Amino acid sequence: MTTETRAPIAKRIPTERTHHGDTVIDEYAWLRNRDDPDTMAYLKAENEYAEAATAHLAELRETLFAETKRRTQETDLSVPARKGGYWYYHRTVEGQQYSIVCRRPVAEGETDPPLTVDGAPLEGEQVMLDCNQLAQGHDFFALGTLEVSPDGRWLAYSTDFSGDERFTLRIKDLTTGEDLADEIPGTFYGTAWSADGSTLFYLTVDDAWRPYRVWRHRVGTAASEDTIVYQEDDERFWVGVELTRSEKFIVIDAHSKITSEVRVIPASDPDAEPILIAPRRQGVEYTIEHHGHRFLILHNDGAEDFALAYTPVDAPGEWVPLIEHSPGTRLEAVDAFANHIVVSLRTNGLTGIRVLPVGSTASYDIEFPEPLYSVSLGENHEYHTNTIRLRYASLITPESVYDYDLVTRELVLRRRKPVLGGFDPSGYEQHREWAVADDGTRVPISLVCRAGTPRDGSAPCVLYGYGSYEASMDPWFSVPR
Repeated sequence: MTTETRAPIAKRIPTERTHHGDTVIDEYAWLRNRDDPDTMAYLKAENEYAEAATAHLAELRETLFAETKRRTQETDLSVPARKGGYWYYHRTVEGQQYSIVCRRPVAEGETDPPLTVDGAPLEGEQVMLDCNQLAQGHDFFALGTLEVSPDGRWLAYSTDFSGDERFTLRIKDLTTGEDLADEIPGTFYGTAWSADGSTLFYLTVDDAWRPYRVWRHRVGTAASEDTIVYQEDDERFWVGVELTRSEKFIVIDAHSKITSEVRVIPASDPDAEPILIAPRRQGVEYTIEHHGHRFLILHNDGAEDFALAYTPVDAPGEWVPLIEHSPGTRLEAVDAFANHIVVSLRTNGLTGIRVLPVGSTASYDIEFPEPLYSVSLGENHEYHTNTIRLRYASLITPESVYDYDLVTRELVLRRRKPVLGGFDPSGYEQHREWAVADDGTRVPISLVCRAGTPRDGSAPCVLYGYGSYEASMDPWFSVPR
């Protein structure tokens, strides 16, 4: 190896740190200072070394990239999701880096989402936001919040051009296509509209980039006139804000890693004081969803894998059980619709969807044909509906969008992501294996291979895993793979 390709050696500068009575010596603490010229010089040297050491792989990298690109449809259109009188969707165009956010009015008698085979624009579409235009002239671009007001007039969106996740929030008039003078710098992800669209709630962060304040902004006024609705002073807790699907309540959620606390504001009265659903208790996590006369509460109070309860809207208090705790079945989320409650869960390591019709105590799980898969709820804007949007994939089934009829229990495939150049799933097999840890825990393994591959240990295998913070690695389809 030549001098030019020799690995750089970081200098050592002993730095003493003491935490909780323990003192450690960190010889590389100086690398934390991104403004130190030595830090940047070292990083540059590492990058140059990596490029030199892998130079012989350049042709292979280009071959793999070109093959993956040939199999990926770049000009594409998502399955439109209905909200009120519009279908909402986004498009991508070959050669453009970012998506185009659009909507199109629902035609008279139209029930199925409109689609184009080649990802071309829908007739009569309105471009709400072209992120490619927003990104022009900037080295970095990220979109933060993207929320349409309940009446469909306003679009709240925020942009970051530096990469520090501090966004500038703006409001666009969708009837004229023009941005209002309202401009709020230094915001975080997450916004919520009042019922009449007159008020927008948003978040800001502290010096540690922790979202801790909820603000109220009147459309058409200066940001300097905004008021703080809620402030979380406990540094263990992060704050979120959102509008319920019913569009009846603004939800303010304060949560740490193991504890949470929720407040609500009637969306019809944005000036009202937040109402506490249940005070925080160490180790108790809960989330809420509005459902008619009650708030649904997904919680782990005495229920390690979570249970579902409810409490009255007019007097939040006692939690009345709805779905009892079942060890081994982790309830992960609850979504409320006018006539149904839909619970996202995980059992035996696989994701699933459970449906509880209103007025019935008999719930059922949606069935899927494959032994291994990943399923989750997609974009479901409408509260008064008997159809839900699902996203589905497996190790041998490309990303798919289904609509599921909650009454007839019929699955309708709306779109499956194409694999250009052809793909025959019958040429592959997928299997579930289990590894037993030293403490007896059974660890699921999802396996995909060419059909007919011997499973006696003679075939090579690439194994990858992760298992912290309840972040599961679910079976997914990969075009490059």
